[in-house]
Order: sequence, then structure tokens, then C-alpha cells
Amino acid sequence: MSDSALVVGGTRFVGRHTVEELLDHDYHVTIFNRGNHDNPFADRENVDHVEGDRRDETDLKAAKLSVEPDIVIDCVAYYPADVAIATDVFADVDGYVYISSGDAYGVEEIPKREDETPMRPCTEEQAVDESGETYGNRKAEGDRKVVEAAENGVNAMSVRPCIVYGPYDYTERMDYWLDRVDSYDRVVVPGDGQNVWHRAYVEDVASALRVVAEEGEPGEFYNVGDRTAVTLDEMLELMADAMDTEIEVVHAGKRELAAAGLDPESFILYRDYPHLLDTDKLAALGWSSTPLEEAMARTVEEHRESDRDGSEYDPGRENEETVLSVLDTV
Repeated sequence: MSDSALVVGGTRFVGRHTVEELLDHDYHVTIFNRGNHDNPFADRENVDHVEGDRRDETDLKAAKLSVEPDIVIDCVAYYPADVAIATDVFADVDGYVYISSGDAYGVEEIPKREDETPMRPCTEEQAVDESGETYGNRKAEGDRKVVEAAENGVNAMSVRPCIVYGPYDYTERMDYWLDRVDSYDRVVVPGDGQNVWHRAYVEDVASALRVVAEEGEPGEFYNVGDRTAVTLDEMLELMADAMDTEIEVVHAGKRELAAAGLDPESFILYRDYPHLLDTDKLAALGWSSTPLEEAMARTVEEHRESDRDGSEYDPGRENEETVLSVLDTV
């Protein structure tokens, strides 16, 4: 008989790939969500759906009773109370894995290590706040709830991804750059292109969640990211290679960007201070990441099949043309 997995979420991005990962490893999977998004597994064997609100303890308990899962992957716990309730409801499972975030770290250092780098604090007000400014604080407090649960005998663990990319990424952060490389010969890049914001291919995040559920230690955190981190310039090179195209990367400093009313932060996935996670702890469990060329090729293929272009993050091509004109006169 197959092991049973309950995925809280499971239809959009990380959750969708997690379901596929679990199916590939012979789990019977049940997804638990409110049904607000299309279910890509509606016609798949070995995938069931239980409708409910993860913030409703009664719904969680009903899902627990109907599924009796061996492992639980919690993709949509955004508040510390979510983690506290879930670790109580699923206290007797073989493995409960909470998706935290690299943003839970409270100190800028290179690299950020699970057992050394301090976490963000979280006040009572931040714990219930809905704004993006407190996201990392809430994720860090969720990690502390995992530790508390483990101290009480629950097999609870945490996975901390950095920026996640890959097929079906509804955030469209990577899609902005994919669209630029696919559409233009000259691509404006802020700074010198050497900034590093560690990224994690989504299928690798999914495999990390399964590996930690099976092999992780209760109360422990595990960073996940590409084993080879790349600069912004290198990321664009990977995209161009996957698209079989050539581009000219044009670096623009603050002065040139200001001519068009822009600054480096106007460009998504730009980060002045490097963000790099140590992934050795996860690798020690037997996890590995997909070669970057393969990961980008799959990302490009699905991007081209989608209608996503990252326009939410677009600084305006006309503004970029102004920057290019300024640089061409230098």
C-alpha cells in the first residue's frame, strides 16, 4: 500500500510541483484547499481533493480524519498561528513540513546558515499583520512554532527556500526577465550585473520537501536553493542559451538610471547585498539540485507556453530606451 501524503495547498506553484514529486515517489496524495484555483490533478489517479480552509481548525481536523496522512506538506502557512494549529492537529504524523522562507533570517551575512544566522524577531502585532513588510517576521515565528512542536514530540520540520522560479510561477518575477530576453536584443541591467540573489528551482524545492519529510530531524530547518548560485548577468546568459538567442546586456549605474526616473530597485530580482543560503545541511540528507541549464530550459519552455510577461514589474521599456540613449552618448 502506498504511503499517504496531505498537501495543504497543492494547485498553483510550489504545491503543484510537490504533488508531482510525491506521485513520482509512489505516494497517494490528497490536496487540501478552498478550491479557489483550478485543480490540475482533477483527472489524475492517486490524487484526491478535500475542500476546506486551512485557517479553520475544524476543517483541518476533518481532513486529518478523512485522509490519515503519513506526511503533511504545508505550503500555505503564512501566520505563526497556522503552524501552531497544524502541528497540533497533525501531531502524530511521520513528518510535518512547514514551508518557511530565506526571508526569516534577520542578519545579512554570506552565507546564511540554519544553525548560526539569527532569525527575525516577531511581535504580537507582526504575527497577525497581513502586509508584505512582516512576511519574514511571520515566517520566522512559524519556524519557532516548529521548534516548540518538536520539543513536544511532534515530527515537525521546516524548509527555507530562497526566491523560487520555474514552471507555473504565478508571481511572474522571473517572467519579467524571460520576456525581456525573448523580446529585445539589448537588456538593461542595474549595476554591474554581479549582484547575487540566491534562487531555487521549484522542482528542487518540491524534492527538498519530500526528502525532509522522510529524512529530516524534528525541530530542524533546512535551506533550499540552487547548489550553484549565479549572478544576475549569469542568469540572463542561461535564459539566452535556453532560448537559442543572443542579447547585449547593458549595465546602467544609478546616474544613468536616474535620467529616466529609475533606480536599481526598479528592477525585480535586483538586490544590492548578496543573499546566499548554505544548502549543505539539506544535501547531507541526500538531496541534490537540478543542473542550471536543465532548470532554465524547462522554465523557458513553460514560460513561452504561458501568457505571463512579468508586466507588473516592468519599469517601462520607454524608460529603458532613455537609459540606453544616455549610455550610447557616453
